Amino acid sequence: MGGSNNETGGKKKIVSVHWFRHGLRLHDNPALLESLRNADEFYAIFIFDGEVAGTAKAGYPRMNFLVECLQDLDANLRKVGTRLFVLYGQPEKVFHNLFQEWGVNRVTFEQDPEPVWQERDAKVRAICNSAGVQYVEMVSHTLWEPQLIISANGGSPPLTYEMFCQVKKMVDQPPRPCPLPDFSGIKLPDPKTPNAKFHVPTCEELGVYPESEQQKNPLSGYKGGESRALELLAERIGKEQQAFKQGRYMPNQSNPDLTGLPMSLSPHLRFGTVSVRRFYWAIRQAYMEVNNCEEVPDSITGQLIWREYFYCMSVNNPKYNVMKDNPICLDIDWYYNQEQLDRWARGQTGYPWIDACMRQLRDEGWVHHVCRQSVACFLTRGDLWIDWELGLAMFDKYLLDADWSVNAGNWMWVSSSAFEKVLQCPRCICPVYYGRRMDPTGDYVRRYVPEVKNLPLLYQFEPWNAPKDVQEKAGCVVGRDYPPPMVDHKQASKMCRAKMEKIKNKCRDIPHIAPSNAEEVRTFIWMDSKEMAESTTQCQQHGFHRAMKANLGP
Repeated sequence: MGGSNNETGGKKKIVSVHWFRHGLRLHDNPALLESLRNADEFYAIFIFDGEVAGTAKAGYPRMNFLVECLQDLDANLRKVGTRLFVLYGQPEKVFHNLFQEWGVNRVTFEQDPEPVWQERDAKVRAICNSAGVQYVEMVSHTLWEPQLIISANGGSPPLTYEMFCQVKKMVDQPPRPCPLPDFSGIKLPDPKTPNAKFHVPTCEELGVYPESEQQKNPLSGYKGGESRALELLAERIGKEQQAFKQGRYMPNQSNPDLTGLPMSLSPHLRFGTVSVRRFYWAIRQAYMEVNNCEEVPDSITGQLIWREYFYCMSVNNPKYNVMKDNPICLDIDWYYNQEQLDRWARGQTGYPWIDACMRQLRDEGWVHHVCRQSVACFLTRGDLWIDWELGLAMFDKYLLDADWSVNAGNWMWVSSSAFEKVLQCPRCICPVYYGRRMDPTGDYVRRYVPEVKNLPLLYQFEPWNAPKDVQEKAGCVVGRDYPPPMVDHKQASKMCRAKMEKIKNKCRDIPHIAPSNAEEVRTFIWMDSKEMAESTTQCQQHGFHRAMKANLGP
């Protein structure tokens, strides 16, 4: 595309570019609106720089979801008479060329507040300043500007979720969603003009291929893009309204439908195909209409607030996603055992509940939060005592909704490395009992671990306890058709508890982030007090260890 003359009748021509990174949507996009304001020409771009949106570590499920998001964004832009231009290279170099070739003199983008993106954006601001190009950065990936919360708290992030909730009240409610963009009266590039140079690439063109037939054709999964995100939002609000009428909230958490169509909006929040502000205000409005009230308790939007809390905790901490030199993370003497790590990652632990969760994660890029807490606990403080950073890397590769802040924050929490009073919760999730509780019919385990599908339900979560003749009849002989448990949970968890007690005694006087109260813990794991009490009683009756916490995302 050639250069352009920036003078029109003595008035400087505004050639505006909106740079999509996260925030892959048209609705509630204040930076996009600013890009269109008084613009003479407008271009929408996305830059593959090897890092954007987590692409440096993305496996096939995550990369395919991103490609679907870009395809949908391009299709929606074409509906209004323009298109998405996909470019490659370091952003500051790309923009230098756009200033020269397209005559761009205004750049807009949504704020990416996490430290991992700050150097990139600083370089773009610098190249804009040196070229005399206006840049506009707007907040819409989070409900609040993280620095606003930090400033209201006296210059440091709130150390507990309860403190965060108190501080957010000082800065008032987040903004409401802004209007849809108006592209009329602006010169737009003709979307019908063929130009393969700027097309949305396939995963294969990006050098990312499915690792298995299951990844290529998942049993169930998410479709990327704003169009599907808005459909899913409408479905989700409808389910929430029904739950509110029954005096419940977050209906798919304590009794999850693990084999049903996925209902979580977390992948779309992560890529910004749905606005967190639109989600927040829609849930609040649904609650107020059902209950005929003006006040909405924080619990109704609790998981969105947890997301904000993790962003706020990470924004000034570039070491947030590692243990070493991370001021909020305990330095724990984790093991490194490659064989055990590989068996966990492949879903070959010998515990069907754990293996089902890990196989779904690899194949589909998503698992329910009760599955995440199970596999994370098993890897770290529950059974294997393996470094949480290695689990985080696995999630970074496959999990659609794994962003930098929330993913690391949740791994620190579930491994008892941070966000709780020094290992105050030394008990762990039993990979047999907890699986039975979350998958009482066994349908989920049978779907992803077909080796055990013919076993009676009594033995599906612990096939090694089935009599030999039952194993033979079911075609699931442990050690031949399905691996034996890689560790004895009773002994492994006992060892983990002993190690935790030593660390607890050693670190007793170290200031540490902690839940404020039991209610906060229940909010974090999406379980009400009655369910927590029932879970504890049943675990004690069965001689198992009870699960206390760990939700990994909204």
